[in-house]
Parts: sequence; structure tokens; C-alpha cells
Amino acid sequence: MSSERILEVRGLCKTFGGVQAVSNVDIDLACGELLALIGPNGAGKSTCFNMVGGQLRPDRGTIRIADVDVTGWPPRRIWRLGVGRTFQITATLASMTVIENVQMALLSHQGRTDSLIGRAGNMLVKEARALLDEVGMSGQADRACGVLAYGDVKRVELAVALANAPRLLLMDEPTAGMAPRERLELMAMTAELCRERRIGVLFTEHDMDVVFNHADRIMVLARGELIAEGAPETVRADRRVQEIYLGSESG
Repeated sequence: MSSERILEVRGLCKTFGGVQAVSNVDIDLACGELLALIGPNGAGKSTCFNMVGGQLRPDRGTIRIADVDVTGWPPRRIWRLGVGRTFQITATLASMTVIENVQMALLSHQGRTDSLIGRAGNMLVKEARALLDEVGMSGQADRACGVLAYGDVKRVELAVALANAPRLLLMDEPTAGMAPRERLELMAMTAELCRERRIGVLFTEHDMDVVFNHADRIMVLARGELIAEGAPETVRADRRVQEIYLGSESG
């Protein structure tokens, strides 16, 4: 794992209607590292995650990506810096084919938005097929996304995120709605691709098998505060984590 830092968060805070959703959270993420952000419902992980991605503006604190202060930047500007994103609810275009979804992402990354209407079908085909091959979807390139199995749509969404050539990948519940075997396969593939490309990955996830099998480090939030951080075996053995999260409150 590289020690080069891709994400540095300091003193992140967010309040909603007098309720402290996130309180003084720090995050460090290295290139090629997979960091899981977990916690029971209402712990503040989604709020924290969305502040890093630009969907929410923090009340206090700083967010630096690749040593650039992006605090308060909108999502589009953060994406342009080299940040990929996948969502709990898949965000592919169902009426378009698998390869068209990836072509659109590649064209957008290159700033060729004038090419998106009418001519996209003949552009960047080789590059799109290479990405689909990496996620195991080259055989379904010409099928509409709307007819795919849910697990396959998740793979397409990963290819779309990689089209941005990201240095940082934000994954919000990447295995939500998938069968147990599909979950582990998707995260194993994601881990391999991101370590090869030295992409830092910050992800939220409810499936503890996914988290403890594939995360290099784990951060645990409870009521907006960081209560534990470390390697999977360290977090698993933490008594407070066992009581607050891994026991009856786990979701």
C-alpha cells in the first residue's frame, strides 16, 4: 500500500436543527488503500461521506484531496479533480446500452460534451470495451442497462466511475441490494482494480463480511463521533465497537 495521501479531512462538523450529526471527524486515506466508514443507523457516516463528495457543505473543518483544499466545492468540481463516485441506488442510464453508458462517461471526462449527441456510438469504443472487460461486463456490452441483473448494473456503474480515471473513489453502500456471493465478488474485484491503479477508496457499507474481508482500515462512527479506527482485527476486538455497533444495533 502506498503511503502517499489522497484524502485528508480535519475537524469535520455538521449540525442539523441543533443535532450534531458529525463532530470533529478526521480522515486520512492513502493511494491504493480501502477505508470503510461504518456505524449504526444515525451514526453520521452518510453525512460525513456526502461532505467529502460535495453534496453537503460542512459547518466546520477542512477537506483536502490530492493536497487541494476542496472544502465547500460542488460535486461537479470535485469530480473534475479526479474523484469517482458510486451510489447506493444505481445511477446508470437504463435505456442506453452498457457500452454507451461507459462511452458517455469517457467523453464527459475528456470534456467532449459536444460529441454526446448523435455521434457517441462510434467514439472511444476501444477504451469503453477495455473498462468493461476489467469489470467482467464486456460480454454484455450491447445490452440495455435496464434489462441487466442488479449485480451486473453495479459492475457497469463501477466501470463508469473508473472512466473518470479517479485518484479517489467514493462508494456509498456499493453492495446494497446484492446477493451475499455477489457482494464479496464485487468488492474483491474493486479492491484488486483500485490497488493496481493506486486509487484510494472510501466506502460505507452495512455488510460486515464485505467490510472485514476487504477493507485495509475501518473507521467506526457513533452519534457523529469517531469511536474506533484501525485494521479490521483491531476494530473487531474493540469492546466499544462490539457493544455499540457489532451487537444488537448493527444494520
